Amino acid sequence: MLRVVVESASKLPKSSFGTPDPITTVNFKDEKKKTKSINSNLNPVWNEVLEFDLKGLPLDSSSFITVTVKDFETIGKDKFIGSTTIFLKDLASGQVKTLPSKNLPLLNEKSQPIGGTIDLLIAYEPPASAALPNPNDPTANPQDAGAGGGDEGDEEYVDGGGGGGVPESPSAGQPGNQLQKRLGRSKKNRRILSNKPQDFQIRIRVIEGRQLPGNNIKPVVKVNVCGQTHRTRIRRGNNPFFDEIFFYNVNMLPSDLFDEYISIRVYDSYSLRADSLMGEFKLDVGYVYDEPGHTVMRKWLLLNDPDDSTSGAKGYLKVSMFIVGTGDELPVENRDTDGDQDDIESNLLLPAGVSLRWVTFMLKLYRAEDIPQMDDAFVQSVKEMFGAASNKKNLVDPFVEVCFAGKKICSKIIEKNANPDWNQVINLQIKFPSMCDRIRLTVFDWDRLTRNDAVGTTYLNLSKIASSGGDFEAENTGESDVGFLPAFGPCYVNLYGSPREFTGFPDPYEDLNYGKGEGVAYRGRVLVELTTKLDAKVDKKIEDIPNDDILVVEKYQRRRKYSMCAVFHTANMLQDVGEPIQFEVSIGNYGNIFDSTCKPLASTTQYSCAVFDGNFFYYLPWSNIKPVVILTSYWEDISHRMDAVNIIQNITDRLQNHISSLKTALLAKVSDTRLAEIWLKLVNQVIEDLDSNPVPELEGKANLTSLDIQIRKMRVSALKFIKDSAVRMREEATDVKTTLMEIENWLERMTGLGDEPQNSMPDVIIWMLRGEKRVAYARIPAHRIMYSTTSEQACGKYCGKTQTIYMQYPMDKTKGIKLPVQLRVNMWFGLSAHENKFNSFAEGTFSVFTEMYENQALVFGKWGTTGLVGRHKTSDVTGKIKLKRESFMPPKGWEWEEDWFVDPERSLLTEADAGHTEFTDEVFQNETRYPGGEWKPADEPYTDVNGEKAQSPSQIECPPGWKWEEAWSFDINRAVDENGWEYGITIPPDSKPKSWVPAEKMYHTHRRKRMVRPRKKESKAITPSEKMAAPLGDPEGWEYSSLIGWKFHRMQRSTDTFRRRRWRKKMAPSDRLGAAAIFKLEGALGTDISDVDEKGKSKDSATTMFGANTPTVSCNFDKPFVYHLRVYVYQARNLLALDKDSFSDPYAHVSFLHLSKTTETIPATLNPTWDQTLIFNTVEIYGDPQSVAQNPPNVVFELFDKDQVGKDEPLGRSVCPPLVKLNPETGVSPRLLWYPIMHGDKKSGDLLVAAELIMKDKPDGSNLPIVPPKRAAKLYMVPQGIRPVVQLTGIEILTWGLRNMKNFQLAAVSSPSLIVEFGGEVVQSAVIKNIRKNPNFPGSVLFFKVLLPKEEMYTPPIVIKVIDHRPFGRKPIVGQCTIDSLEVFRCDPYTTRAEVAMSSKVALMAAPRDVAIDMEDRRPLLETQQAEREKETVDWWSKFYSSLGEHEKCGPYLQKGYDTLKIFRTELENVPEYKGLTDFCDTFKLYRGKSGEDDEDPSVVGEFKGLFKIYPLSDDPGVPAPPRQFRELPDSGPQECIVRIYIIRAIDLQPKDNNGLCDPYIKIALGKKVVEDRDHYIPNTVNPVFGRMFELTCFIPQEKDLKISVYDYDLMSRDEKVGETVIDLENRLLSRFGSYCGIPQTYCTSGINQWRDQMKPSQILQNLSRLRGIPPPVPAENGKTLSHAGREYTLDEFEANKEIHQHLGPPNERLALHVLRTQGLVPEHVESRTLYSSFQPTLSQGILQMWVDIFPKSLGLPGPPLDITPRKPKKFFLRVIIWNTTEVILDETSITGEDMSDIYVKGWMPGMEENKQKTDVHFRSLDGDGNFNWRFVYPFEYLPAEQLCLVSRKEHFWSLDKSEFRTPAKLIIQIWDNDKFSLDDYLGTLELDLNKLTPPAKTPQKCLLERITDIKGPASHKSSQDTSLFTQKSVRGWWPCMSEVDGKRTLTGKVEMTLEIVTEKEAEERPAGKGRDEPNMNPKLDPPNRPETSFFWFTNPCKTMKFIVWRRFKWVFIGIIILILVLLFLGILFYSLPNYISMKIVKPFQ
Repeated sequence: MLRVVVESASKLPKSSFGTPDPITTVNFKDEKKKTKSINSNLNPVWNEVLEFDLKGLPLDSSSFITVTVKDFETIGKDKFIGSTTIFLKDLASGQVKTLPSKNLPLLNEKSQPIGGTIDLLIAYEPPASAALPNPNDPTANPQDAGAGGGDEGDEEYVDGGGGGGVPESPSAGQPGNQLQKRLGRSKKNRRILSNKPQDFQIRIRVIEGRQLPGNNIKPVVKVNVCGQTHRTRIRRGNNPFFDEIFFYNVNMLPSDLFDEYISIRVYDSYSLRADSLMGEFKLDVGYVYDEPGHTVMRKWLLLNDPDDSTSGAKGYLKVSMFIVGTGDELPVENRDTDGDQDDIESNLLLPAGVSLRWVTFMLKLYRAEDIPQMDDAFVQSVKEMFGAASNKKNLVDPFVEVCFAGKKICSKIIEKNANPDWNQVINLQIKFPSMCDRIRLTVFDWDRLTRNDAVGTTYLNLSKIASSGGDFEAENTGESDVGFLPAFGPCYVNLYGSPREFTGFPDPYEDLNYGKGEGVAYRGRVLVELTTKLDAKVDKKIEDIPNDDILVVEKYQRRRKYSMCAVFHTANMLQDVGEPIQFEVSIGNYGNIFDSTCKPLASTTQYSCAVFDGNFFYYLPWSNIKPVVILTSYWEDISHRMDAVNIIQNITDRLQNHISSLKTALLAKVSDTRLAEIWLKLVNQVIEDLDSNPVPELEGKANLTSLDIQIRKMRVSALKFIKDSAVRMREEATDVKTTLMEIENWLERMTGLGDEPQNSMPDVIIWMLRGEKRVAYARIPAHRIMYSTTSEQACGKYCGKTQTIYMQYPMDKTKGIKLPVQLRVNMWFGLSAHENKFNSFAEGTFSVFTEMYENQALVFGKWGTTGLVGRHKTSDVTGKIKLKRESFMPPKGWEWEEDWFVDPERSLLTEADAGHTEFTDEVFQNETRYPGGEWKPADEPYTDVNGEKAQSPSQIECPPGWKWEEAWSFDINRAVDENGWEYGITIPPDSKPKSWVPAEKMYHTHRRKRMVRPRKKESKAITPSEKMAAPLGDPEGWEYSSLIGWKFHRMQRSTDTFRRRRWRKKMAPSDRLGAAAIFKLEGALGTDISDVDEKGKSKDSATTMFGANTPTVSCNFDKPFVYHLRVYVYQARNLLALDKDSFSDPYAHVSFLHLSKTTETIPATLNPTWDQTLIFNTVEIYGDPQSVAQNPPNVVFELFDKDQVGKDEPLGRSVCPPLVKLNPETGVSPRLLWYPIMHGDKKSGDLLVAAELIMKDKPDGSNLPIVPPKRAAKLYMVPQGIRPVVQLTGIEILTWGLRNMKNFQLAAVSSPSLIVEFGGEVVQSAVIKNIRKNPNFPGSVLFFKVLLPKEEMYTPPIVIKVIDHRPFGRKPIVGQCTIDSLEVFRCDPYTTRAEVAMSSKVALMAAPRDVAIDMEDRRPLLETQQAEREKETVDWWSKFYSSLGEHEKCGPYLQKGYDTLKIFRTELENVPEYKGLTDFCDTFKLYRGKSGEDDEDPSVVGEFKGLFKIYPLSDDPGVPAPPRQFRELPDSGPQECIVRIYIIRAIDLQPKDNNGLCDPYIKIALGKKVVEDRDHYIPNTVNPVFGRMFELTCFIPQEKDLKISVYDYDLMSRDEKVGETVIDLENRLLSRFGSYCGIPQTYCTSGINQWRDQMKPSQILQNLSRLRGIPPPVPAENGKTLSHAGREYTLDEFEANKEIHQHLGPPNERLALHVLRTQGLVPEHVESRTLYSSFQPTLSQGILQMWVDIFPKSLGLPGPPLDITPRKPKKFFLRVIIWNTTEVILDETSITGEDMSDIYVKGWMPGMEENKQKTDVHFRSLDGDGNFNWRFVYPFEYLPAEQLCLVSRKEHFWSLDKSEFRTPAKLIIQIWDNDKFSLDDYLGTLELDLNKLTPPAKTPQKCLLERITDIKGPASHKSSQDTSLFTQKSVRGWWPCMSEVDGKRTLTGKVEMTLEIVTEKEAEERPAGKGRDEPNMNPKLDPPNRPETSFFWFTNPCKTMKFIVWRRFKWVFIGIIILILVLLFLGILFYSLPNYISMKIVKPFQ
């Protein structure tokens, strides 16, 4: 019973005649029920129950009800108001009993909402009989789904199926919430793909089409991916079957690939016209990649007409799509044979419930600002010459290009405007939910002549600005509508790209402007708004925005003033030094010193020179005066967005920290209680966080957008959902590990929620400038440092806190391998209205100065201003800008605090020796002569290296704090002669030589020698703060330079000609105090501009005027806090190999703030153990210790590989936060943890370190921890308590042998041995005498003891090195391997038996020789014949298909009780139970050489076969050692074996020919033997069935690698390799799982399952027992019972319900076999091996199904091989007799006006179109009847087992081979109307599937269109009466033919036929000819008894007269004859009357 409660409706629209009288009708199937009508009411309440009796049948899943509201009319028809459709899928599936459907929108005839809604409740009681709903219920008439409306039933819904109302109401049983999946789809499946180009393969399989529109069409499908197009073969009919697969191989960035489209179009190949496109479907590649398994499997696509948005579905196409990336598993497609039963509804890629709607995205582009200059100023300069005004700023002509789903639309171009107003709206019409995710906006600069340049690119991600809301339904009470359509703004989006400064040269960073890579600079912003309209029609793609809308958006542009302050604490880890360095901070354009559009701000630090830190790095010596940067800027106030983001991100950060500590705890295997504590803390924290930090309210906030409200709704419900899950988890969870997945899921969700799409606040960008050049940058999102008044949690993570920033080079190719600088910066950013809040964050005291320089030059020994060439007396620091004291004016609100005073800038005056402890002074002594003359001192006897004048050695004094090491000497470690001279010749105009040589020649005129004197820093330590206080240099504050330039020094030297000194003046805020006053410093102090103008110089850009003269702000700290740092560097693992010998010599620079130290270098290792403590005694840190403790500076480790020659190469960088102890006595000690080492963006190892930072509260450091023990003079070890605890451990190594060793230095490796290093111990194996003869080691087991850490996470790796013993004592390392995880090798020595070493097969070889197996065929003749007969019905393929579960292909095989196989979906060695077949010994790859730059692995140079066993030993020497693990080893000599390779078939091979197919054959290589099976290639297929067996002999282990390749046969060119797979036969032979030959289920001595092993089951069982060390099995006398391993087995228990057949062997062997099958051995199997090729080494090229048997010859002969030859198809004949037709539509009108048709029937089998047959023509059928008695005969090849026809034909006349296709056995019959002089007219068609034949009707009256179930197409439910013609053999009756008119199917005739299928043999026995030809028998066909009216008018004139003319015009003819007779009579009368009368009168004869 189905009950529908019609409750009420609301907001019904008024009709033109006033208020309606609403009445509701509900339609279900063919029943209609009505409510009563309610008079004049727009909000009627009915509350009526309508019941539908289902007559005991269950509800069908595709059923639905249609609810229509009408206006009741007493007279006439009720007027339609609106209707809606509700699908009952959820009720039918039994998931719910009632379906409350509230607020369902009512739709009008055009499926558009009318504004009214209706409330219903639907209840369903399943009938008692229906336990389960039947999804294939034929009673539901799917045709109703198309008619969505009221009584008229003719309203078309968009996209057919599914009412338009459904999408808005999630409750209406949406099939699968695809929309939500699409919008909210997490990118989780995009495994963290590294962002570098890599190989991908996209496979698209087009399976079949359904319901394609049109009559008699020839569809073809074109698939386009990444610019490559493939097309299928042309098929016929509306339901074509293609089954073709296309491969697209690409190598590109994943991010680019995921934005590419897959476009699938169906064309009608008949039409030559351009509009032959029938329908298309588009989606982006990323959509498929995000699906589970990166596949869309056998889904139906709904095709649309891309141009006509109003049209509905254009048919369906079934496809599978796969994307295979590196290392992806290929999913197995199960090609179900009942493919036709696929329910389209539930298998649509987007189910109909979410019906795709046409939507219009209206993207409004209002305006842009801050677009940088993009054009040359040349024309502008020409204009200026002629007096035009200068306007450099606006040299840009911007326009916007919008791209989405392959459509591109451009806005108008606005010339010469950096702040353009477009005010245009762009309409994008698309199907929604769209398969494409990003709208791309690119601003271009239009160029008249050259190509347009990109200014910047940004994206709108639909997944972030829309939501389907399906995520949280269950939890939400009441409001279930968290979903919303895409909306955005009005809001600015920011553009980032290359630096803004314009140059005429090509921009090296141009790619950044196209959105590739992280933009390094702000490049403007665009104000946009996106709204979505459903079903709207648009006329124009682009139109202007009306003025009202422009006014509305004004309020979103209201700006508020923001202030930012950044205090730079330290800048260190600099490596390239040279010119002075400054930092610039900018947000948007504010603070950009090269941009003149904004006010000058104090946005840069002062220049300072870097100082050496005494070890490796340089730092900027800011000490206690920290530079400060102040910015004010104006932005929209979006604090309501930022607060929410910060709150969520703060919660997320805390959760992230908890998760990482939980993971560390799991890794360290802590106790369960401790783990539970950590876990509970995490969950409680989540609950508390979510409780106490609600998402802020939005009421009353300015500039709210609709998206803000929707996102808040979504966030609230999502966070509630997480909180509820956490509460539930806290109460219910039992196991910590299992919850981790869900917790990480929360983290991912929250990270997504913390993303703010409408973030219009630009990022803060910090640039490092060296001189005037931009070097490195860092981008910081503004919300991270934003201050908020809402709550502390709403402030940014780093607001007012010191953060560490690693800057990076723009577009760094090395991905940050080299670090430009590490900064510690404290930033605060907030509204200027709140700037007084800054006081509470500020540390230190701020001071503000203005400065200028006084310059003097030395002329004739006097200092003065006369010789200043081009310089001013007083200037800025660059010397270029003239400043006057008088013109300085303090900014508003500030006043001078004191007068000018001299204050030298110390950080610019760095001497060369700064920071060094040892230094060498140098000076060059010069002499000259005339050629051949005497040497005399030169004019400048002493110079520096550049030839500049220098002091003589006697004048150079030792600076204070240093002492000389030795006297002056000359340097002879250079290219000089023995007295240190080098010689040169001067070539004018130079005054000194360009090059120098060490030998004197006659013509030399110059010589010089280098005098050096080393000095050393005195040991008295000076703290940096004292250093600064020491009076330095000149008492008057002058600084000197030999030339006017940068390099100044403090002490005057005789060579100096220029000097300057700095004057400063301090300012103070006039009205208010506190740090916040600094925000008032806007604008520059006055500069003297007047001077510049007078001289008429060109006005330089404003930058040079302002920039230099903004006041300098600094933050002064009184004194630093002194800390003591200890860094414990223990070890590293898996470093990169950067030396040729496969190793590196690693050491680390450890840097902390401005100090660094270096560890020792460990030679030749990738896993160094340094075990070293680095002690930094005094570390001065300014600032509050508490904030240091909360956010300490990181310790940075830069690892390098030491090289004897050349520069040390970087190995990577790692970062570790120190543990801070503010009280030295705290008892906590740091833990060593593994930190990843990053080499660029790739991980390149791990570092085990810890660090602690201890505050020194006593200057002598007496209470610090004790100094760790020393290992050498200055090397401290890691102390106890921190270093890992060790235990004595025993290690046994089975060294079995080496394989596939490659040459080393061009010579083969001949006699290698093995070195194993582990835990500091080294052990060496015996030497292999000759690797060619026997590659196994002579003595196989090594044993040694080491001290290993108890904790697994600290265990060092095992390193294996192979050395080759060469002549003359050379022992080079020829390969090495590192084994990290040792967990798998640990064992308990007392439990595991010796079974590990022994292997089943090799044990047999060592077994006593008394085996003779006799398996000759001694069966009687009768049995042989029986076997032959059986072979026909069952074969090996029956066994294969029955094992696959394809029972319809295997005949009576299973009923006979025969065996099945195990089919492994992967390689046998990858099946987990068999442990990679490495249980006897593992295979370890050996590497050699450097790790390549381009991510290539170092080359594999061989393999080591062996195994390790690790177990703890007792420390007590008295305890006896545990038993050894490896004993009773097999003989390691070579074995001769027979190898049988069975190749069954290949699946989805990569095509190699242009037609998308290949011609595969097999090639096998084993050792030197190669078998090429080229003659048996299989033409034109990618799924070949090979069915081949190859038998070879070989010696193992020398020829252990079996390589099986598949090649593509080509007649003309070289055969191409498709792919190959390699099998290690040695592992299979040695493994104890018996993988050499799988054991079958039964022991048969004959038949297709004959036993094929060399030994009988009983012998194998005996050996197994011996091997496992258990007593041998004891069989009973009768062979029916057997005891093994302490258990009794009987034959009956195994064979209780089994069929016993004649092939079974004796019972004792059968029982032994059954016991063997319980022992976990490899069963008889088929494995699926992936093929790989060198062209795409990581991607599958197809799958090969096969297996291998290996039989050592020493054990005798194996059994006979299996016959796996492929099946041959059977020949059948389909005989079709066309008897009659009736009710055929009459298509012609005869000359005489009658309707008639000249009928004939045409028929063919799809795939065999060339064998089309027609009947003769039944002319002039006047009533649609036709009589034929005509026979069609179709011979065809059929595979009964697969129920498919096999068609072989040449595809083109030029094809070499016939292609084989498998097609379903179908028959197509068409009725045509014959026209002699024009094309025949098509009347109707009928398609019959011979396997599921639609039963015919007995009489024409019962023959209705409904007989054909396939109306809804693929949703066809298999009707119970369908039968197969192959079983029924013959059938006769009437079938309907139909044709499609305007998308509706109509009956166009009925045809009576007999269908009969006969085999070839039967056809010979009962022959029958085509048509009515001889032999006309079986049955004999008489000529049809056609009415006399049936003839062809042209050839039968008499009949034409009789039937056409006479019949129609009989009375006319008679009338005419009578008329003629009358006329004749009258004529004769009149003719003879005068004569007669005259005769009468005259009477002459009388």
